[in-house]
Amino acid sequence: MTERPGRLAAYWERQLDKMDERELRHARRLPGWRDRRHRRPLVAALALADLGLIVSASIFTTGSDWLYGALWCGSILLGGGTFVLLRILTGRMSGGFSRLLDEREREWRHRVTYAGFQILSYLMIVAMIYGLLVAHTEDGGVRGAMMLSALLVTGTTMPTIVLGWSLPDDDPEDFEEGMGND
Repeated sequence: MTERPGRLAAYWERQLDKMDERELRHARRLPGWRDRRHRRPLVAALALADLGLIVSASIFTTGSDWLYGALWCGSILLGGGTFVLLRILTGRMSGGFSRLLDEREREWRHRVTYAGFQILSYLMIVAMIYGLLVAHTEDGGVRGAMMLSALLVTGTTMPTIVLGWSLPDDDPEDFEEGMGND
């Protein structure tokens, strides 16, 4: 006799099904872009956007408000767009959890997740040191918080950057085969 799953387990299963549906929907997008030739310029743009966030955080309240705003907003727009595109192009490997990962995808995801965690840890140390250096300046707390947020965003994009740069090209036959004709 099996027990009916609890409400929490049923909710979790529904959420997993929704994530799987979304991943399958994204897998059908941009099939011609799933190679290094298209991903690497996006990786460079995302890295440039991350650098723009860091630079804008470093001039926050000390430089021109106009320059800060332009850098921050431009970096958010460029970074957000390229991040979404890279997440689509790298597939479910760059996502959080998926029941659909095969061994190759699982290995890639674990590899980049570990590298991303290490990079994020080092960036948080940099943020702590920066916060200590600007703590006694005017608006030091706010400047430290801005740098922390810029480095946190940069750190969270690292797994997608590493994956987008180093992931080998998809085999077009495998891609077409996995699409199904439903």
